[in-house]
Amino acid sequence: MSLMDKAQLVIMWTVEPDAEGEWDRIFASHGEWMTGHPRQGDAALLSYTISKGPELSNPLDPSAPATGRTIYVLDEYYETAAGISRHWQEAMEKWAEDLGAVMEASKRATVSTLHTGTVIQALW
Repeated sequence: MSLMDKAQLVIMWTVEPDAEGEWDRIFASHGEWMTGHPRQGDAALLSYTISKGPELSNPLDPSAPATGRTIYVLDEYYETAAGISRHWQEAMEKWAEDLGAVMEASKRATVSTLHTGTVIQALW
């Protein structure tokens, strides 16, 4: 299945070493909550990943030394933007406690987002 023209949500958090445990806990909770998302129709969740790795002192050099901070990447693909809208609505209703934890922990992180992107290149 190609993800071409599908809706994408990407959020990246760069966090200090002492925050890693809380973010691991949050993402474990998030992954469990995500299993309830629809897999068919306009709001279908097509793909979901969380990844983490070291922040590099030079982000364009894969051999650069690590800074000690960790980058988390949330990457979700939906059939249409309706899935992203549904995701945020349900997060406020059914995942509210940990959504609050995300908002609080994000105050101490560097955050970058793409809330409703459209895939413009995809191989498969």
